[in-house]
Amino acid sequence: MKRRNRLSLLTLVFTLVFSTTVFAAVKPPELIGKAAISVDMDTNEIIYTKNIDNKMYPASITKLITALLLAENKKSTDNLTYTESAKNQPAFSYNLNKHPIAVGETMSADNVMDGLLLFSGNDIAYMIADNVGGDEVKFAKMMNDKAASLGMKGSHFLTPNGLDDANDGHYTTAYDLTLLGRAAYKNDWVKASMGKKTSVIKSANGPEATVENRNKLLGVAGNVGGKTGVTLKAGRCLVSVYERNGRHIIGVVMNSEYNLPQDTKVFEDMTKLIDYSYSAQKEVLNKKDTAIKTISVPYKVIPFIGPKRTISVPLQTKEDVSFYNNDVKPVTSLNVASINPWKLNKDTSVGTLAISQKDSNMSYKLYPTISKSALIKANIIIYVAAAILLIVVIALILLLISSIRRRKNRNGRRIRF
Repeated sequence: MKRRNRLSLLTLVFTLVFSTTVFAAVKPPELIGKAAISVDMDTNEIIYTKNIDNKMYPASITKLITALLLAENKKSTDNLTYTESAKNQPAFSYNLNKHPIAVGETMSADNVMDGLLLFSGNDIAYMIADNVGGDEVKFAKMMNDKAASLGMKGSHFLTPNGLDDANDGHYTTAYDLTLLGRAAYKNDWVKASMGKKTSVIKSANGPEATVENRNKLLGVAGNVGGKTGVTLKAGRCLVSVYERNGRHIIGVVMNSEYNLPQDTKVFEDMTKLIDYSYSAQKEVLNKKDTAIKTISVPYKVIPFIGPKRTISVPLQTKEDVSFYNNDVKPVTSLNVASINPWKLNKDTSVGTLAISQKDSNMSYKLYPTISKSALIKANIIIYVAAAILLIVVIALILLLISSIRRRKNRNGRRIRF
């Protein structure tokens, strides 16, 4: 009896521990940031959502689109000229916080990129705007055109560095920043720059300066790049790209707490978000080998002749239809080709089931649960009757032929006499 009780107790303890572990692994995290999202970059699937379409201020994350435009319009070996509008930028700037630069002095585009993405120099962003666009206004148009081409429908940019104290017209959304972050990561030059922990840069007439990446998570637990940002209106913001076991996930946290001097909260938010995203399990919308929809297909009982009938064809997938359960509800649609019932085969696809969440589009092949043999079974009485009728007709024809032959034989014998 004692042994049985011990066994029951051990079973209960194991069940409780296992259940708690599983629950903890799949429970979405509580984040300080007012908006956040994670996306599987390889499939475009949205994993975690929190106010992803709310209007937010991006602060220095803006510099990712500035970096993209630099990469698309200049070579790394080109020289850029330091301008008056760059000189007028407040701290945090290379001119004020590292080494003074004179208007008209030059810096290589490669150094400019690192000064923008690692050091996050506000003056460096304006240097790019003037050299690439001509001035701040023209460059803003380039930024908005680029955003539109990336599908960033909830964004509008005014400044190349993201400073927003003077206006409310410089904004974006957490979702839009996943589109920008993915585009930045796909650009080799931008990707290489934001993946550096440090870089030594200099202007043509200035001394060398070591700039450090302000992304504290870089190189930790698969973090391969990103961009930080902060203003009073934006709060602490972070975009990060991760790679673990060949799988890429991008995370965005916006308007988190800026807890100086430690400055840890936004990075803690990101760590929670990414750890959850790699462990999150999909929810099954439709199980494999289970009918998703039944369609009626017309056919002729006897091909090319008739009569006409319809048959119900259940459609199913051979894999689970699944998605990450979040605030973006999946939209499903079926696309079924014209079906010839006499060619139905359980192993031949007749269409697709699409499931979408914003830019995420997954496609599953649809297969009939019946084959053409079902038509025969459904009309077996007709086919038996038709077969009997055919046999009777053939028999009558044979009898007629036999009768005609006998008559001819009799007529032939009469002629001989």
